[in-house]
Amino acid sequence: MLRTLKVVREAQTSDENTIGSCIVSMTHHVSDLLVLRLLMKEVGFAIDDQRTPPVVPLFETVEDLHRAPDLLQGILNEPTLSPRGTEPVEIMLGYSDSNKDGGFLSANVALHEAQKAMSEVAKALGRSIRFFHGRGGTVGRGGGRAGRAILASPAGSMHGQIRFTEQGEVISFRYALPQIAHRHLEQIVSASILASDDGHENNHELDSSILQELAEVSMRHYRDLIEDDDFWPWFSASAPIEAIAGLPIASRPVSRATGSRLQFENLRAIPWVFSWIQMRVLVPGWFGLGTALEQLEPSKLKQFKAHAKTDPFINTVLQNAAQEMARVRLPIARLYAESGPNGAQFAERIEEEFTRASNVLLHVLDQPTLLSHAPAIEHAIQERNPWTDILNLIQMECLRRQSRGEDHPQINATLQAAVNGIAAAMQSTG
Repeated sequence: MLRTLKVVREAQTSDENTIGSCIVSMTHHVSDLLVLRLLMKEVGFAIDDQRTPPVVPLFETVEDLHRAPDLLQGILNEPTLSPRGTEPVEIMLGYSDSNKDGGFLSANVALHEAQKAMSEVAKALGRSIRFFHGRGGTVGRGGGRAGRAILASPAGSMHGQIRFTEQGEVISFRYALPQIAHRHLEQIVSASILASDDGHENNHELDSSILQELAEVSMRHYRDLIEDDDFWPWFSASAPIEAIAGLPIASRPVSRATGSRLQFENLRAIPWVFSWIQMRVLVPGWFGLGTALEQLEPSKLKQFKAHAKTDPFINTVLQNAAQEMARVRLPIARLYAESGPNGAQFAERIEEEFTRASNVLLHVLDQPTLLSHAPAIEHAIQERNPWTDILNLIQMECLRRQSRGEDHPQINATLQAAVNGIAAAMQSTG
């Protein structure tokens, strides 16, 4: 950390007109930011210098998102952390690790409720917030249509400013062609203006107690899967995680713990999501949703369905899940699953949840297929599936040969080519 801060300090002092953007710190306690401030002081940053970059808290686990309003209160009450003058308070939200931590629905609800609660805290103290959304390219990492996501923000959480990340293949999809880039930026600006308007109140928001119930049930079902004692041995044997680790495409290693054996706890979110995409089952984009909605009392489910088309947040969450589920290819996913220990058991659990989620989503959205609202995408997936299946079969054969101890350069080269091909077909690297 000290080395990083020195590099930032040197970059700024080399040009007197340079103004630092921000330094982000994962925040479990207010003291995490105070320690960072102390380190900044050690390398020559002055708190009252306009060129000193602000320290931005990052909330990215479900637990931290739940605690975020109280943490923000403490941050704003600390003079060395509170922004100068009328500058907005910047808060970064982590989409990848909150999903890996709590599953699709729980992460989305936690992020939504945290924005709402933190906006109220800031307003009570006479401050405004600029949220910095650390979104990935896939739905499992906060991806999807950016304009729709902005419009789904809680009422009162937008104040004319927004920051968010664009990662991976999303950059080429959205900015490679000038016409598409122009249209994308138009949608972002338009959504930001509309969401910041005082008259843009979301009067259709669902009772938060129902959302919390859904989030809790969904997270419990998701954690039951990944905390099963047999899960990691199965997943590490079935998924092409080692092949992904060997690809020269990431800015960071697949694991946070260098030199140690790869485990779920130290696996980064990108290879986690990427592996599920390669297996064509996309668990981070929907798992837990079916059980949560199925266990909802009939009267509450009726309320939820009534809000599905009028509440921008609910509608965005459901449409994103539907699109991810439409890309699932269960016969291929089962072949991957059965290649690992206890594979039939995990394949059955995932398929059962997929059936539950499909049935309840079609009921709530009141549509005949998962993507009947987007026929062009639905058709593209159907046309692409048979050709992508071949790539998956090639990949699985390479994985089987490697598991038998075959160590031939051509096997590894073919395996990595298959990973690239599937990623291109699925239009996602995680």
